[in-house]
Amino acid sequence: MSIRLLYITAEAFPTYHADLAVLFGKYLPRLGLFTDIVTEANSSDTSKSTINWDGGEALLCQVPANRGFYHIVKFMHNVNSLLRCDSQKYDAIQVRDLPVAALFGLIIARYKKLPFYYWMSYPQSEGQIHRAKSRGWRAGIRYFFPLILGHIGKFILYKIVMPYADHNFVQSTKMREDLVQLGLPFEKMTPVPMAVDLDTAKIEDIQPINDVRLAGKRVVIYMGTLGRNRQIEVLFEMLALVRKKLPDILLVIAGSTEDAGHLAWLKKEAERIGVNDAIVWTGWIPMSEAWRYARTAEVGLSPVPRGFLLDMGIPTKVLEYMALNVPVLCNDNPYQEQAVKESGAGLCVSLSAENFAEALLELLENTAQRKRMATMGRQYITEFWNYEKLAADVFTVYQNLLKPHSI
Repeated sequence: MSIRLLYITAEAFPTYHADLAVLFGKYLPRLGLFTDIVTEANSSDTSKSTINWDGGEALLCQVPANRGFYHIVKFMHNVNSLLRCDSQKYDAIQVRDLPVAALFGLIIARYKKLPFYYWMSYPQSEGQIHRAKSRGWRAGIRYFFPLILGHIGKFILYKIVMPYADHNFVQSTKMREDLVQLGLPFEKMTPVPMAVDLDTAKIEDIQPINDVRLAGKRVVIYMGTLGRNRQIEVLFEMLALVRKKLPDILLVIAGSTEDAGHLAWLKKEAERIGVNDAIVWTGWIPMSEAWRYARTAEVGLSPVPRGFLLDMGIPTKVLEYMALNVPVLCNDNPYQEQAVKESGAGLCVSLSAENFAEALLELLENTAQRKRMATMGRQYITEFWNYEKLAADVFTVYQNLLKPHSI
């Protein structure tokens, strides 16, 4: 059974989100599910509006730099793509993390007699409200616009889109549990967790990076976003405590944030605490390069503050550390705590500088323990958290959903 989706996504193309690029771009096409994604081009090349990607076609628009016009242009592109959707070509319409676009997708899918699915990888509306409140009303339009859009999005999503969608795909079982508490039907939601592409994460093909700044250091790494809600500054305080006993400790931060103001604040905070000379800031780099930095590290760090927004997510970095034979130090986010305890591949503590420092010293002072954890982590990912297995499960869900429509 071959399946083709029209898939409107929040992420620009090309995307580095694994549940798009790997799941829909690599593994699902092998099984017969193809996807035409609708989004903006992540470049200034306007020569083509439709290009091939590994999962199907990418239907792209070029958005302006102005954020206000950006939302208008992308919204019009999404609606235009929906209106032009060929019901003979596609088996279903799917929208990811865009409540307003999803409302139009639901209406047009009903008109064209196509199934409609919503994919929720993150509570975007709650995220917009959180960002607005963290900025405060003095931020003007940067406060009021996301605040209003977030509240509108919540109403549309939880009162119209998800209740009336034919099915909803969510990030985790925790997300499904939280959404059930909001009144959404359990049976209309399928959790699709993050995983690791083991074809790419082959230890023998990923050589430790040759960076002179790391020579002779006890290297630990953090991979991922530096957004305000991640509280990365806790790692600076941890570093200050650890270097009292291990002066040669070095933290690699492989990631960044689109919030230039917050990034500048983080660097000033590292200087204030007195640890900036023990940090390597790589910025955003290709995944393959970040993994080479991880291969040099003795421990992979994953602080994920507790709360509604992040508790329902699955921190991919923990899974990647395990796949790369890197022991993990994380806090008690539900999913990373589960992964670490089930695998035995690391330590899990409550999130504080003191707790992280104590646990990190324990790991760095015990080579045999780290070796055992590295082996157990890779075995665990191979068995439970790989995209090849996940894709087979997801493809079966789509087959079962579309059976009534193919009769």
